[in-house]
Amino acid sequence: MARATPPFAGYELMIAWRYLRARRAEGGVSVMTWISLIGITLAVMALIATLSVRAGFRAEFVDTVLGANAHVTVFNSAYVQDNGSLNRTIADYDAMAARLRTVDGVIRAAPLVKGQVMANARGRNAGIEVYGITHENLMTIPRIVEPQAQEGDIARFAEGIAIGSGVARELAVKTGDKIKVISPNGVKTAFGTSPRVQAFEVVYIFTAGRYDIDRTRVYMPFEQAQVFFNREGVADEIEVMVQSPDDVEAMSVELIRKGGDRVLLWTWKDASSNFLSALDIEDNVMFVILSILVLIAAMNIVSGLIMLVKNKGRDIGILRTVGLTEGAILRIFFVCGAFTGIIGTAMGVILGCLFAIYIDPIFAIVNGFSGDELWDPSIRGISFLPAKLQLEDVMSAVGLSIGLSFIVTIFPARRAARMNPVEALRYE
Repeated sequence: MARATPPFAGYELMIAWRYLRARRAEGGVSVMTWISLIGITLAVMALIATLSVRAGFRAEFVDTVLGANAHVTVFNSAYVQDNGSLNRTIADYDAMAARLRTVDGVIRAAPLVKGQVMANARGRNAGIEVYGITHENLMTIPRIVEPQAQEGDIARFAEGIAIGSGVARELAVKTGDKIKVISPNGVKTAFGTSPRVQAFEVVYIFTAGRYDIDRTRVYMPFEQAQVFFNREGVADEIEVMVQSPDDVEAMSVELIRKGGDRVLLWTWKDASSNFLSALDIEDNVMFVILSILVLIAAMNIVSGLIMLVKNKGRDIGILRTVGLTEGAILRIFFVCGAFTGIIGTAMGVILGCLFAIYIDPIFAIVNGFSGDELWDPSIRGISFLPAKLQLEDVMSAVGLSIGLSFIVTIFPARRAARMNPVEALRYE
């Protein structure tokens, strides 16, 4: 009578290991094992690499948004003036900014004057967005004070303007050059409004790392911007930075209360919600698609085990005859498939992590072979392809791969365990 044995006893592991090391006469089994191993390795590597790139892209996008833009923009609702025009400027901007700074969690509240105008230099034109801001407040914007690259001296901001590297490239200017800023809503005369044209020296060029900022953003001293845009004594909005940008919704009520009756808010999540939602959907879709690839790779284990069971039918009959139980046979072949899944997963994790860590030199090599720039910042918004390894991403890839490997291994292992030893030995 067959005697029950402890699960995964030493002899079971030994037999499984001998089966994995197939002899030359059983080379087909060995080939299928290697195919399964390589397939799982590549699938897990692809899953980890994709998840790390998606996490890095999201983190870099959010960082550029929060590092160079307001976390909350505070502005007034429009009202009709005596002449019939709408006005939404803020007259008591200093007092409003001071009140907003008293809100718990607010680290900066800066009045701004904003306008979209045209810049001209050496016969080249570019549309720009001017931000009128004080030097003190400009020094609190992380992506401007500590950009990816810079040229000039930000300490001279009061003597000129600071422009993005994309604007400088479009106008072919460098620090020390002068550019003309042209506003269609300029000087009011008896014959109507004539364009205002004023030359400014470029004292600082920054690369914030986000294409739309570097390509259009220009900072002008606050008082000069008030004069240039006919905003004497008023500001267009208050730029608010907070300690925890993810919690801006919880602060909205207090910000409105401190701002006043006509105050409206526009948070960074409002501005980027569609893009962030699209990233979330894409993350989920990519995980599902790559999970299917892992499943396909794991199915190769089934093929290999079925061939192994077929080749080892005589061995199974002998093992059952000498006393091994169905459970012992099942565990032997389960170990054969699970071992392949575990080794493939481990190798995939190593390769995936190495890809995420060394993604920059890898892309440099690919760009060198292709002869073209594969990452276009004008399309993707940020200036390089980032990757961010996260423990939860790696663990989800490991859990998925090992889980699928274990599940698909059960079916051929059960087939081996239920094989009738008499039938297995009949024609031997």
